[in-house]
Amino acid sequence: MIEQVLNFFVSNAYAESPGPLSGVGPQGGGLSFVLMFVVFFLFIYFAVWRPQNKRAKEQQAMFEALAKGDEVITAGGLLGRITKMTGPYMVLSITNDVEILMQKSSVVSVLPKGTLKSIE
Repeated sequence: MIEQVLNFFVSNAYAESPGPLSGVGPQGGGLSFVLMFVVFFLFIYFAVWRPQNKRAKEQQAMFEALAKGDEVITAGGLLGRITKMTGPYMVLSITNDVEILMQKSSVVSVLPKGTLKSIE
């Protein structure tokens, strides 16, 4: 009885007899592998590498264009006006009497002139 139930759920596995070409595996063309590799590389280039380089160039151009008087947003969420630039650092005026020293690389975006006046 149990044997009949097991035969219903589990079938017997039989080995296949070896054929005349049993030692030879499937033949794949070397050209298809090279083509697949090239397509994969092109996908990585256009999907990852190229957009990342474009964003890095835009960010570098923004850092180089920063000037005294620009209104910016920092990575920490602070809004302020640049009052002084020295090398990789800038002095950011948050309010009339509060100034902080920050790295230029902390700037996320440059705001249009007059944005801080409209927010206050």
